[in-house]
Amino acid sequence: MEPASGLRLDHNHDLSLREFPYIVRWRDDRCKRCGRCTAACPVKAIEAAVKIQRYVVSEGDSPAPKAERKVIQIVEQATDMERYCVGCGACTLVCPNEAIEPEFNPQNKLLHYKNKGGEGYKRGGRRNDPAISTLDRLKFTRISMLTDPALDAGRHEFRLRTLLGRILPPEELPLKLVNGKLIADKESGRFIPPVREIYPIMIGSMSIGALSPPMWEGIAMGVSYLNEVEGMPVVMCSGEGGMPPRLLKSKYLKYFIIQIASGYFGWDEIIHALPHMVEDPAAIEIKYGQGAKPGDGGLLMAQKVLKLIAGIRGVPQFVDLASPPTHQTKYSIEEAVAKMIQSMSMAWGFRVPVYPKISGTRTAKAVLNNLARNPYAAALSIDGEDGGTGAAYNVSMDKMGHPIASNLRECYLDLVKQGKQNELPLIAAGGIGKKGNLAANAAALIMLGASAVSIGKYIMQAAADCFGDEYNRCNLCNTGKCPRGITTQDPKLYRRLDADKVAERVVETFKAADVELRKIFAPMGRSTELPIGMSDGLSTDDKAMAERLGISYAC
Repeated sequence: MEPASGLRLDHNHDLSLREFPYIVRWRDDRCKRCGRCTAACPVKAIEAAVKIQRYVVSEGDSPAPKAERKVIQIVEQATDMERYCVGCGACTLVCPNEAIEPEFNPQNKLLHYKNKGGEGYKRGGRRNDPAISTLDRLKFTRISMLTDPALDAGRHEFRLRTLLGRILPPEELPLKLVNGKLIADKESGRFIPPVREIYPIMIGSMSIGALSPPMWEGIAMGVSYLNEVEGMPVVMCSGEGGMPPRLLKSKYLKYFIIQIASGYFGWDEIIHALPHMVEDPAAIEIKYGQGAKPGDGGLLMAQKVLKLIAGIRGVPQFVDLASPPTHQTKYSIEEAVAKMIQSMSMAWGFRVPVYPKISGTRTAKAVLNNLARNPYAAALSIDGEDGGTGAAYNVSMDKMGHPIASNLRECYLDLVKQGKQNELPLIAAGGIGKKGNLAANAAALIMLGASAVSIGKYIMQAAADCFGDEYNRCNLCNTGKCPRGITTQDPKLYRRLDADKVAERVVETFKAADVELRKIFAPMGRSTELPIGMSDGLSTDDKAMAERLGISYAC
C-alpha cells in the first residue's frame, strides 16, 4: 500500500546524490553522446541511460494543452555506494566538449555508508587536510649582503651532495700516515662504515605492486638517466616487494636502495641473486613504520596481486598481502637493531649502508639513541604524518602520526647534545612538496637537521599527473582502479601511461629542484656543502612554531 505522501516505501531508503563526496554535473546542451566519459570512469560512477520525459505542448489554431512523452538519452550518476564518484575527473579529461565535471560536495556522509560490517573505510593517497603545513610557513631570512657576487645561483659552481652512511669523526678513523699519505689501517681491526655520496632529494619507497609496471619502470629509467647522463647521484628505494631479477643483476643496481619489511616479500629472489650481483645496492632500508599509518603494517590488496606481482613476490595470485606492524622475529627495537642491521650488513660483506625507516612519533628519539650507539647503523629515516600511502584506514591517515618538521628537529637537537650531529645522518619524509614547493620544503628540512629528504607522492604527481588531492579526490591507490594507470596492475588502465614520458618528467623534476635549491642556498653563501642544521637561516610568522622549532620569529 502506498503511504499518504505518495513516497514509495522501497525508495525511502535510497541514497540521494547529496550523500556522495562528489556530484557529477552534466550538461545536456553540450553532450554529443560519444560515450567517452562512461568508458573512462574507473569506478563506473556514471552510465548512459534512457528515460521517458513528460512535457506539455499547445498546438493548432485553438491550442489546448496536452501532455506528450519522448525518449531521451542522458548520462546518469549512479546512486549505488559501491560505485560512488571519487572526483578523479577522468570524464572531464576525455570529454571533447567540456560537458561533464565532478563537483566536490562538502555535505557528503560517505564514511557513514562505507563502514559496513564493522570494517573501517580504507583509501590511498594523502590525509584529508588541506591546511597549510608547517614547512610551507617557513621562510629563509638569513641573507648575506656581502656575499661574493660569484655566488649567483645561475653562474657559480655548486655541489649539492650529501652522505648516506655513518660518518666517523677524524680521531676515530682507522687511518695511518705512510710516506706523507693517509691510507686505511687494515691492521687496526676497526670497522670502516660504508658511505655513499647521494643527491639530497631521494625517491622514497614505492613498491612494484603498489605502482604499475610502466610507472615503476619510468621512475627507474629516470633515476638511471640522472646518474649516468646528468651526473646527479639520485637514489630510489624499491619499497617492499622485491625488484625485477634483471635489475638485481645489472650495473644499475647501485642507484637503488633495497627495502626489507616485515612481510619479506620478494626477498627469495634477492637472496638468490646475491652471487650474481655485479654492483652493490646504494643501501638497505629496513622498514619498521610508515608515517601515513603509524602502527599499521603494509597492505597490498588482492586486486593488485596479478601474475607479474605474484611472481616477483613469490605468492599466489589474488590474495591480500599484509605485512605485520612489526618484524615478527624481533621483540624490541633494541633487538631489531642488533640483529636486522647486522644481518643485512653481513649479507653484503659490510660494504653497504644499512638503516631503519620509522614512523614519525614521540618515540622516535628512543630509536635514534639506540642507533647512535650502534656502529653498523648508517642513518635513520623518519616518515612524517603527511606522507602518502597505498592502503590505510581513513581514521589512521587523518588522526594519527606526527608532523615531520618538529619530529626531525627533536631528533637533530638530541644528536647535537650527544655531539653526534655530523655522524648519524637523518632522512626526513612525509608531505614534502605537498603544496608543490619541493625545493623550498627540502631546503627547510635540511636546515632543521636533515641530511636528505625522501619524496614519494610528489614524484607521482610530477611524473604522471596523479589526480589525488587532500579533498578525498580520487585516492583509489588501494583498489587497483587508478584512472591514470599509476597504481594499478590492470593492463587496460596502465596502458594509458608511457614509461618514457614518466622518465622524462622525473629528470625534469630533479633538474628544476636543483636550480631552486641553488637559488635558496646561494644568498646564504653555501655552495660546496649543505647547510645541515643551519636553523638561524629560518624564520616563521607563528610564535609557537618558532619556539617549538628553535628558529626566529618574524612578522
